[in-house]
Amino acid sequence: MAKIALTHLGGPTTLIEVDGWRILTDPTFDAPGRRYTFGWGTSSRKVAGPAQPPDAVAPVDVVLLSHDQHADNLDDAGRALLARAGTVITTVPAARRLALGNVRGLADWESTTVAAPGRPPLRITATPGRHGPKFSRPITGKVNGFALHRAGEETAALWMSGDTVLYDGLREVARRIPVDVALLHLGGVRFGLTGPVRFTMTARHGTEFIRLLQPRVVVPVHYEGWTHFRDPESVARQTLSGSDIRWLTPGEPTEV
Repeated sequence: MAKIALTHLGGPTTLIEVDGWRILTDPTFDAPGRRYTFGWGTSSRKVAGPAQPPDAVAPVDVVLLSHDQHADNLDDAGRALLARAGTVITTVPAARRLALGNVRGLADWESTTVAAPGRPPLRITATPGRHGPKFSRPITGKVNGFALHRAGEETAALWMSGDTVLYDGLREVARRIPVDVALLHLGGVRFGLTGPVRFTMTARHGTEFIRLLQPRVVVPVHYEGWTHFRDPESVARQTLSGSDIRWLTPGEPTEV
């Protein structure tokens, strides 16, 4: 399978370059320092800025937006970028809220194809995610991951998890989709108000899920840059070990 170039820009935001396509995940380009509210009394402060500004990333053919309701996945500068992207693929509720002509909302396991002259088409499938404990969706909202398939290939060239805990819906992804490169959101998000409850995977849960998914390469993202991450990178690097784990240097394109 042909290589994919990944540039981690900070947080969940990653530029994917594959077969001539420039695909951006969860765009976040605001400067650090601001505190953002996430609802129900929770908030977080951004402590690290993007490795590159939006203009350095352009042009963007496709944005894969796991969800729009939290600023650590879509901030003000990221929202401004959406209208300039070729196509934005996100959840059904986010598509309704964004109300842009270039947005496509996908339900779990629904697929869409992007095509352009001179490039092979890509099929994109939405996969389930749950951004917190059982019954948390009315509070945290809908989240999706996305799998990218080259034409005629059963194995996903890349799959991004989106913000999710380890639960049965994620285990179903491992059963249904063979994956080459996995972009895994970690961080073990917790808030003081909600005590020990986690809203994203810890490195320990990531390790358990990797054993189920068995991708060729795992790229951890979204584990730093905000005060609500409680599973530090130092712990994640010790927990996630092996030749299949690729830690990216922000701003540096890396072939995987």
